Amino acid sequence: MRTFATQSDPTSPIRVVLIGAGLMGKKWISALTANPDVELVGLVDLNLAAAEAALSEAGLTNVTTGTNLTQVATSTGAQAVVNVTIPAAHLPTNMEALFNGLPVLCEKPVAPTVSQGLSLVAAAEATGQLLMISQSRRYYRTLARLKNELPSLGDIGIVTTEFFKAPHFGGFREEMDHVLLVDMAIHAFDVARYLLDQEPVSVYCEEYNPNWSWYKGDAATSAIFELSGGARYIFTGSWCSPGLETSWNGNWRISGANGTATWDGEKDAVFDIESSGEDPTPTNATDIPEEIAGSLAEFVQALRTGTEPSGEVHGNVLSLAMVEAAVLSAEQKARVSIEHVLSAAHATAQAEETRPEVKEILASWSEVSQALSGHALLK
Repeated sequence: MRTFATQSDPTSPIRVVLIGAGLMGKKWISALTANPDVELVGLVDLNLAAAEAALSEAGLTNVTTGTNLTQVATSTGAQAVVNVTIPAAHLPTNMEALFNGLPVLCEKPVAPTVSQGLSLVAAAEATGQLLMISQSRRYYRTLARLKNELPSLGDIGIVTTEFFKAPHFGGFREEMDHVLLVDMAIHAFDVARYLLDQEPVSVYCEEYNPNWSWYKGDAATSAIFELSGGARYIFTGSWCSPGLETSWNGNWRISGANGTATWDGEKDAVFDIESSGEDPTPTNATDIPEEIAGSLAEFVQALRTGTEPSGEVHGNVLSLAMVEAAVLSAEQKARVSIEHVLSAAHATAQAEETRPEVKEILASWSEVSQALSGHALLK
């Protein structure tokens, strides 16, 4: 288990600065004010008027605003940061917070690239602070029950996700390259890692764009991942498929030696167990906070107890590596190993990193996957 600085005093809420006052920032204001274990003391945004408007909309008057994270954090006595900036700003803002001695809960992805993600892993090690990524789709009560009951399936060999939606976003998404893989698929990839406690080894992926698609980039994809325990994870999805749409979590099928489970992404999973297996014991998860409230609760628990959260940055980088490897596979029309992606990203991070203490840690890693997950991935 990885260690990091804790704030064990349970008698007072953790003082938090939120950075980012856009649409997701407003959702985080609601989550922060609803949690008695935290106190929102500062809101940072380059658009100061937007920050003040967001607080006014929420009915908050005693929250400091500003455009500089360090200044606001210092003036408020902040103890933690929630980072809801755009992905391109994740590297500098997370670095600023960590090197100011502040743990960070950051919206996904950890960074736009795996190489930047590795620099942030090294920064978390250098500072001894917690950097946790909010993969909010891990936090569903029905998903928690599914994970708890999976042992009844025995050895799991096949996991599939079907994701079919038809959102007309407008704006930048409809102009993006690899739009489904880059903007959405990380949620499903991350849930597969969470469910199976296995890490990605390789992927073969194809992208395509149906004739009727309103996206410039490929809006449909199929990917087959090999996982470290031998299972295969298959993702098939489209963002331009109207009719009979799946939930935002997709439709899941998990096949094991003793039977099969299906999950529609919303209701409780359905298990069909062969007579030689044991029926799953139903588990109660009615009091688990969901979505961003769930990731915030786990962040607080980690800071109080030192328990490593599921979104801790070392492991989370592997979810981003799944995306980067899938994009590379689609471009090259070939199988791509995760180790290859991590090695290339490691070289880039060492070349681009400017902080000496971060460069030193990056240079100390002889095998990146072992530095991230504690064991080397299969080649």
